[in-house]
Amino acid sequence: MKQERVVILGASDKPDRYAHKAQKLLQQHGHEVIPVHPKLAEIDGVPVLPDLKAVTGPVDTLTLYVNPQISSAAAADIISLKPTRVIFNPGTENAELQGQLSAANIAWEEACTLVLLNTGQY
Repeated sequence: MKQERVVILGASDKPDRYAHKAQKLLQQHGHEVIPVHPKLAEIDGVPVLPDLKAVTGPVDTLTLYVNPQISSAAAADIISLKPTRVIFNPGTENAELQGQLSAANIAWEEACTLVLLNTGQY
């Protein structure tokens, strides 16, 4: 299995949140996680970046845990990041952003990161 660099937009330090569960499961599968949240400094010992502009280096996957208003506002930063793919987790679907990603030749899918990991489809 290929180890990926995964940015989590909308990371959470609350164990009951799907973004937090995804971070833990991604780490358990050996992926490097880069959580992004404007108000958090760290999650379980992993440094949190305040925004996508702070991410450096290549990004394999950007997984979204923010509503469409937030992802639309971050569209230019998402495209500048040039992730290999973007995962729109349930509730984050955004047709406008999906169109922009397609125009920029960035792959995207509507899927659940947790399901993909748990079923060997990640």
